[in-house]
Amino acid sequence: MLQIQKDLRALANPKIAEHSQRFFKTGKGEYGYGDIFLGIRVPNLRKIAKEHQDELKSSQVKKLVRSKYHEERLTGLIVWSNQYIRSKDEKSKEEIYQLYVSHFKYINNWDLVDVTCPHIIGRHLFERDRKIIFQWARSKDLWTKRISIITQLWFIRQNDLDDAFKIAKILLRDSHDLIHKAVGWVLREAGKKDRKRMEAFLTEHYQKMPRTMLRYAIEKLPESRRQKYLKGKV
Repeated sequence: MLQIQKDLRALANPKIAEHSQRFFKTGKGEYGYGDIFLGIRVPNLRKIAKEHQDELKSSQVKKLVRSKYHEERLTGLIVWSNQYIRSKDEKSKEEIYQLYVSHFKYINNWDLVDVTCPHIIGRHLFERDRKIIFQWARSKDLWTKRISIITQLWFIRQNDLDDAFKIAKILLRDSHDLIHKAVGWVLREAGKKDRKRMEAFLTEHYQKMPRTMLRYAIEKLPESRRQKYLKGKV
């Protein structure tokens, strides 16, 4: 067992773990079915990741990311995120990006996606070819699709909104609630940068999009405007 795993397991809390099992929908038929939790809060995971990130070899981070324990997977992904952000070497960045992509099957819950993919996928592809993101958006895998849309948050922060609307359109009719929430969130963030453009997208599509997606997207609009969308009067 790695020292970082020992440090993590020393913080395990059965009550937090029990709550997490419910919160992350690990029951039969639910999106997180079979996931196992130690019961550790995210700030503590970040702290331990930071303490160990300089000593961990690539093979050791892989071991974390492939762990059966949710918090160990998240810690490993945070280590990769931190290493990518701190790296000044393009070769190292490429290696971390490729490792992250090759481990998609272990990035299998929404927090694992949301905490890390903008900082690796978003940063890496910002000035590179992004065709792969559109392939991910059309995947049959829930988490790969979520990665495709949540990655847009990094681009939006850089005032690059084009792909956010394109990916949102691809996912407009997706059946899963976690995609509805993610698309709505991304549209809301795009609207903070360019409300006119976001509303143009909504005006074209709001009557066809899932209600949850719409509610997330219009959350920051003035109440009178929100009500028009909700009542179908735009």
